[in-house]
Amino acid sequence: MSDWQKSSFSGNSNECVEIRTVDGFIEVRESDSADVIVRTTPRKWAGSLLGARNGEFDHCGDFSA
Repeated sequence: MSDWQKSSFSGNSNECVEIRTVDGFIEVRESDSADVIVRTTPRKWAGSLLGARNGEFDHCGDFSA
């Protein structure tokens, strides 16, 4: 099990998304709701990352920060 990791873009905020690996799976949580964890496979996570890199989810974000 790896430690929870957050994006460097989160700064010192405790309101961020964190990720770790556990037993071959990827786990994702919000730091302010640490008891809610989403678990997925590395392949599905990679697909989400590729979509994010291509801007497919930009309409969901607030980039004003």
